[in-house]
Amino acid sequence: YLLGYFNYHGIVTSKDRQEAFKLYQTAAELENIVAQLELANMYIYGKGTKKNFDKAFELSKKLAEKNNPNAINRLAYCYDFGIGIEINKQKAFELYQKAADLGNSNGINNLGSCYEGGFGANINKKKAFELYKKAANMGNDYAQYNLAVMYEKGNDIKKDLNQAIYWYEKSANQGHKYAKKKL
Repeated sequence: YLLGYFNYHGIVTSKDRQEAFKLYQTAAELENIVAQLELANMYIYGKGTKKNFDKAFELSKKLAEKNNPNAINRLAYCYDFGIGIEINKQKAFELYQKAADLGNSNGINNLGSCYEGGFGANINKKKAFELYKKAANMGNDYAQYNLAVMYEKGNDIKKDLNQAIYWYEKSANQGHKYAKKKL
């Protein structure tokens, strides 16, 4: 797995996503869960291989059945955006909830998005705010950005530009491109 990671990110070697894909495949065949998750991502985004939404969905589902929180969140994402399966916002919501219950910060953030937008649940901006804050405090850059936006706009919370700037900076420091633009 690590050789694939090094090739994917160009650590101690030149960046070679196709080689990373091959190395991840080898590790995945040996039941390495992290390599299987990385393969699913590569299939979704077409990095190192052609996009293959069906394989991304299959891998995510297989790992989610093993109760892996990252895979549950990835499977929810597949249902949310129709990756290898028909869009089903209710199923996505349920899976994000499960990932969140298992402590996955991406699942917590994505559950917040469901509540903010009314996807699979009734709109509840206060619940969204609470979830974003929880995931933001766990270091999730997407949640930090979402929390900053809520503070900036005052969506069912008191508008607080100092808090907005604070959270935009936290997110931007982790490389979140939209947070960088906001600053």
